[in-house]
Amino acid sequence: MSAETPVQSAGTITRLRRRFRDWRGSRPFWAGLFTILGGVPIAYFPYATLKLGTMSLTMATTAGAGSLIIGVLLITLGLTMWFQQVTRVFAGVAAIILALVSLVVSNIGGFLIGFLLAMVGGALAVSWVPAKGRPGATGQQDDAEGPTGEGAGFPGAEGTAAEPGQPYPPHHTPADGGPGHDGEGDGLRVEDRIGGNRVG
Repeated sequence: MSAETPVQSAGTITRLRRRFRDWRGSRPFWAGLFTILGGVPIAYFPYATLKLGTMSLTMATTAGAGSLIIGVLLITLGLTMWFQQVTRVFAGVAAIILALVSLVVSNIGGFLIGFLLAMVGGALAVSWVPAKGRPGATGQQDDAEGPTGEGAGFPGAEGTAAEPGQPYPPHHTPADGGPGHDGEGDGLRVEDRIGGNRVG
């Protein structure tokens, strides 16, 4: 075993952590996690058998099938929040509704454990929005900024740039009557002829 092995292992773990952090940040991770955890007790408790010493306690009810369906749906919605972020609002609302239904169908929502977890997960999914700059973020302004670079501020100067030390692009020099030129070599004056009088 070489001395470089621990360093390589540390580098691999760091890369995996960064990839997981990027993956987690681009989706409602905690919303999906809480929703999945909420579905587990709702589906499990109606079929569970607890043993207290020599006594067995069975919590099976006539609504066991309904509890199983609600639990599986909550787990599916949690996975949907992870892998289909576009449907996060629908998945969040559906998780909240299923959590409310579980109160009367599945042992008071899995003894309130599954109910509370599913409610928190659904609320987080509805309120989650992608952050700018993260993978999968929407609403970024790609073309909001105007033209940049040399000569971008001169109207009609597309494809031309000013030479170093030259105040105008080649096609808009004071000698050629560029923008704002008054015909007398002063490119900074703006004239307005009204009745033959020059103003400005």
